[in-house]
Amino acid sequence: MAQTGKAKTISLWILQILLAVAFLAAGLLKLKGQPEMVLAFDKIGWGSWFLYVTGILEVVAAIGLLIPRFIFYAALLVAVIMAAAIIFCITTLGQSPIPAALFLAMSCLIAYLRKP
Repeated sequence: MAQTGKAKTISLWILQILLAVAFLAAGLLKLKGQPEMVLAFDKIGWGSWFLYVTGILEVVAAIGLLIPRFIFYAALLVAVIMAAAIIFCITTLGQSPIPAALFLAMSCLIAYLRKP
């Protein structure tokens, strides 16, 4: 029985690390002002400030996913960002919402399993 708990903990940490790496990379690309990111956020129509705010939130969430005290809240932040991404993919960007939906599901699972 103890092995099941250990396997669950290890699996959850692997999921958190993968999500953190993905969001750190995405956030840094936004903060760097990668042309594809700038074009996508221009299409949304809220200006470059929204690009940088989103980048900062993604980097903060990525760091939070690696700090036990903040994992739950970081996962919730990722969920909110991904819910917005799904809406923008469908309504404005004309992109598939599937990647954002997968990240949303991962972050919700982490938040559920790490709730205080």
